[in-house]
Amino acid sequence: MADAKTPAKTFPVSWEELHRNAKALAWRLIDGHSWKGIIAIARGGLVPAAIIARELDLRVVDTICIKSYSDDHTRGEIRILKNIAQADIGDGEGWLIIDDLVDTGYTAKAVRELMPKAHFATVYAKPSGRPMVDTYVTEVSQDTWIFFPWDVEPQFAQPLASQRRG
Repeated sequence: MADAKTPAKTFPVSWEELHRNAKALAWRLIDGHSWKGIIAIARGGLVPAAIIARELDLRVVDTICIKSYSDDHTRGEIRILKNIAQADIGDGEGWLIIDDLVDTGYTAKAVRELMPKAHFATVYAKPSGRPMVDTYVTEVSQDTWIFFPWDVEPQFAQPLASQRRG
């Protein structure tokens, strides 16, 4: 049984899988749009934003830096550490906001308040946050913690069956 700080389920994502899913997100974003640029939500949105910028041939990429989780996976107060540097973003119309994941939707809500007309896209979405994004690729359950490739090191993992016996 998981304690309050341990997620019930984990979902490790490899670099290849992340790249494939970010490219799939780009496919969903390419048709019928002429995007002005990308706003990546740092840190998680940086890698997907780079892949999407390449695939959509976008050269203008800015960041908004927000902290909403502590190192022990608990949600904390939303803090904007760095706001958008671009002066011409306005209400966000024509801009893409890219993040790796929408979880509870708290971070997405804070960014949406700054750019209500931007198109918000994430690679992964959990049910609580899904209404806050316009486009996503993969849905995961709310009780799943996604381990992104920049968060992990390769190591042995116990088979699921042996974990249940203990």
